[in-house]
Amino acid sequence: MVKIAVTNLAGQTRDIEAEVGLSLMENIRNNDFDDLAAICGGCCSCCTCHVFVNGDDYQKLPAMEDDEQYLLEDSEHYQSGASRLSCQIEVDDSLDGLSVTIAPEA
Repeated sequence: MVKIAVTNLAGQTRDIEAEVGLSLMENIRNNDFDDLAAICGGCCSCCTCHVFVNGDDYQKLPAMEDDEQYLLEDSEHYQSGASRLSCQIEVDDSLDGLSVTIAPEA
């Protein structure tokens, strides 16, 4: 398991044990974070699984595909160098220690 720190909309942070091979979105939802709507279920079509990747952790992630970037740039909460869709991040061992904050919905 991979340890990831998740901060909810109320500012409370909790470490989760994320399952390798699942998306970050699935792991967050499987750990009872109700703030992450993830309406499209991971199809990269709604931006409701938007998270801010904290600090230098952003560099651990693979580059964004164009469709993810277009969705995020249209969000009023977009932050360059921090915003990602959690459905597009597959958890692997390199993400151990990752820290993310759930973004507010537009």
